[in-house]
Amino acid sequence: MLAWGKRVSKPFRDRVLTMAQTLAVNPDFLMACMAFETGRSFSPAVRNAAGSGAVGLIQFMPATAQALGTTTALLAAMSAVKQLDYVERYFQPRAGKLKTLEDVYMAILWPAAIGKADDFVLFDRADPTYPKRYVQNAGLDFDKNGKITKREAAAAVRRLLDEGLRPAHLA
Repeated sequence: MLAWGKRVSKPFRDRVLTMAQTLAVNPDFLMACMAFETGRSFSPAVRNAAGSGAVGLIQFMPATAQALGTTTALLAAMSAVKQLDYVERYFQPRAGKLKTLEDVYMAILWPAAIGKADDFVLFDRADPTYPKRYVQNAGLDFDKNGKITKREAAAAVRRLLDEGLRPAHLA
């Protein structure tokens, strides 16, 4: 049984399970992150609503796609199962290091936070060097203290994991 498994095809589920084993990561964590990044659609063509240019199952940025030897246009045109090859390639350098849901999500959002404590501050409104980072993620500042922690950033993904593990979504 796989979180959100009823939303995807059997070949997709099988590919996620294989990928998770290769990466030494909980497959439910991968599914929760992809559910979050795609608005529960698991569409390889879903585009970032904020206009960042990101696309797909883990919202590949154009530069990330290029580093993986492709483009966001090609990623968007792929089947979901085919795009999982690129998801795996993206996560490969972090294989064995993603022990928590929060770390799997940080691999997508802010890789420098992998392995850090859940109270690690990702974005700070008072950051004089990169003030835009906080502004772009202000919706994640749930306690409105001007700092976005790893825990806060991953909270919505954690809720989607819990939702995806309900019997109505498992397959």
